[in-house]
Amino acid sequence: MMAPAQSGGVGSGGVTPDERWLAAVWPFVAAQLPAQPGPVVEIGCGPLGGFVPMLRSAGYRATGVDPEAPDGPWYRRVEFERYAPPEPSCAVVACTSLHHVADVGPVLDLVAGALVAGGLVVIVEWARERFDEATARWCFGRLPQQSADPGWLQERCDQWRESGQPWDVYCRSWAEREGLHAGQDVVGELDARFDRQLLAYGPYFFADLADVSENDERAAIAAGEIQANRIDYVGRRP
Repeated sequence: MMAPAQSGGVGSGGVTPDERWLAAVWPFVAAQLPAQPGPVVEIGCGPLGGFVPMLRSAGYRATGVDPEAPDGPWYRRVEFERYAPPEPSCAVVACTSLHHVADVGPVLDLVAGALVAGGLVVIVEWARERFDEATARWCFGRLPQQSADPGWLQERCDQWRESGQPWDVYCRSWAEREGLHAGQDVVGELDARFDRQLLAYGPYFFADLADVSENDERAAIAAGEIQANRIDYVGRRP
């Protein structure tokens, strides 16, 4: 798991942006899951372990799959494409990981194959095509004090200014260099394989900003100041 694209630094109270993000997103994930104690796989759990500790505490037989996963019996340090689940899962969770994969379609084919009939995918993603200049400027005006380990938003701000390019040109070229998929394309691939149960858009950047809560960002979205960049998606395997 990577909090909005790529985080860095430590916030107030020693809490990292990734930790803020996981705590904020967990209630949504937990509310979508089928009843315990079924097996759940998290794709891209990252070095913090993603939601796996919370899933285990809630009674699920959870496994995190990521080349950078922590040590321990709950994790597999491997790409999901090379993971062989020991049993079909009742749910697969992926949080800000699908827009990074080389080819979304084949990965989602494997996800469908890893689920029981009627199993759920619970996805939190980034609609990067909504990261327009107004949204970028709103974020850049609320960045934490610069540190030796700047977050991904600080890096975007610095590189944009150095580039001298219009925001849309810079952002598009950066996304292409990084191989980042647009959120609308990820949703399209999900809809091609799963029966959509939920699709919603909301706050995405707050965890990487200074003194900005999820509700603060939601209010800015509601006021039309910025675009909603977070995708919440739930689908059911036919």
